[in-house]
Parts: sequence; C-alpha cells; structure tokens
Amino acid sequence: MNAFTLSRRAIMLSAVAGASSMFIPSLGASGSAKAQAASSVTGNAGHYRFRVGEISATVLSDGVIGGPPRVYASDAPEAELQEVLREAFLPTDHMTLNLNTLLIETGGRRILIEAGAGKTMGPNGGRIFDNLAAIGIEPVDIDMIVISHTHPDHVGNLRTADGGKAFPRATVFVPKADWDFFVRTDPDLSYMPVPEEFRMRFVANIKNSLAPFMNDVELYEAGAEIVPGLTTIVASGHTPGMATFLVHSGNDQLLLTADLAYHPVVNVDNPWLPGPDRDKETALSSRRRIFDRAAAERMPVLGFHYPFPGLGRMLKTDGGYAWVPANWQF
Repeated sequence: MNAFTLSRRAIMLSAVAGASSMFIPSLGASGSAKAQAASSVTGNAGHYRFRVGEISATVLSDGVIGGPPRVYASDAPEAELQEVLREAFLPTDHMTLNLNTLLIETGGRRILIEAGAGKTMGPNGGRIFDNLAAIGIEPVDIDMIVISHTHPDHVGNLRTADGGKAFPRATVFVPKADWDFFVRTDPDLSYMPVPEEFRMRFVANIKNSLAPFMNDVELYEAGAEIVPGLTTIVASGHTPGMATFLVHSGNDQLLLTADLAYHPVVNVDNPWLPGPDRDKETALSSRRRIFDRAAAERMPVLGFHYPFPGLGRMLKTDGGYAWVPANWQF
C-alpha cells in the first residue's frame, strides 16, 4: 500500500483527528464555544482568506442551492444512499450544496472564478455582493470573471435585475464549447434527471444571465492560461466545455474542481455519478484523472459545492477517493 492508497477506515479516522492541515494551523483556544457564540450575533462569515504563494485568495459564498439527493447520486442503490446520508448526519430527503466562488488578486487584477447563482436556482443564492462588500470590494472593482461552465449556478449573478452588467468593468471568460451548446443553440437537456419545467427554466436562466455579454464575451478553450497564475484544465463531460482551474504561484498551487463532484459524501467518499452530467462516461474519466492528480500531488483543493469554505485535500483510497477538509485558518 503506497502513501496515497489508504483504507476507508483509516481515512475516516484521520479526518476525525483533523489530520489535514492545509495552509495553516488548526483551531486554537480562541475558537471556544463562547467566542463562536459571540460571533454568531451578527451572522456567520461568508468570506475566507488565504494565500497561494504570492496570490491573495478569498472564498466568497454566494449562498446555497440544493435538491433531492438522488439527483446528485444517480446510480446509488436507494437503501445504501439513505444509509450513507444518515451516517454523515445529513438529511435523507434534501442535499444542500454551497456556492463557493473564489476571488484572486494577482498582477494588479481582481479575478473572480465563477459568478455564482444569484436567484436563478432558488432564494438562497445571491450573497456574493454582500460578501464582496464585507471585504471592501464593489462589483465595479472586479476586472475579470472566469466561468468553468455555463450552468445557472455559475453565471446567475452576471445580470442585474434590469438586464445590465452586474460587474460593469469585468471581462467575462466562458468555455467556447459551452457557449456554443447552451447559448447559440436550443440545447437538449433530456439527460438531466429533473422535470421538464425545470429544464426549460434552466436554459432560460443561462441565456438571460449571459445576455449582457453577448457581444463582448471572451471564449476560451479548456487548457488555456487565462493570466499568469491561472490555468484552465480540460474537464469535459459534465458539460461539453467544462474546465477546472489551477491557481499557482511559486511552489504553491490550488486546484478548483468546479462540478466534477457536487458533495464529497456522495461523489468523493462514495463514487456515485452526478445526474446532471451530460456525458457520464466522459465526466467520470475527467473526475478520475483530475482527482488522481490532486491525490498524487497532495495539493489543496477547492470544491465549488462543498461545505463552505470548500477547502481540503483529496486522498486515494483502496476503493476510490476520500475528502479531508482543511483546518480553519485564523
């Protein structure tokens, strides 16, 4: 058994023990129950700062979305799915997904990776603007927005209520294959395990969200470097053009996995296939290739939909992978 192939029991024990110290030390004495209770008076933080080498990075929550667990674990045996959720202390009838966008500041630019959902997929999105304000940044201060794929929860905040650009100065980068499939055509979403009405609303939200940028969007091919320190990685399958991202500076790097997995309990610790993957075999191949790299290089990972702030590491196990959340950084 090599350093990256561990038993699931060993992984779970190490996770409980807080074995993954990602960028930082673990919670100190100041994180007492009394201190945490005091901080909750004004609500929980929706931003989380850290560094990747010389790059300043901040996870910004846009809130949460969610749906039936079956949607995100399409091939799971029902009894096993229910038991896994119960053992993880999760509801068995609804899975909550976070919306973890990332702001990086590098080369004199403020770059937002993913725009978030806004209200396109429920009432609990659209928090990114308050969380930007909390760190002293306004939408006009954002120079670039890089989108992994064009699902509504990744582009929903691009449009204001009156149809304008929510980030008026930003150049928006979108994978060309997704633009061609979702925006330039009337896409067939019959593969999605949701009602037809939801599919129709889904497509309309994509087109409406991207409408302000129809004439000036920057289309990219996955694999391109957007700016020094931000490289895209081919991750097709979930959508035709989905990319994941590598933020890198010096010897430090951070992998953003976009929608390779929705929730670590059902798509990492268990190998079930997300229902919204358009091409499940290609998506599975992308997932394995990129998760294998993350595990082999032991690099920090940010999961877009993972419990906030979505940071941790991927480990290889005897049966697949395991997710180990990072300790909190003060």
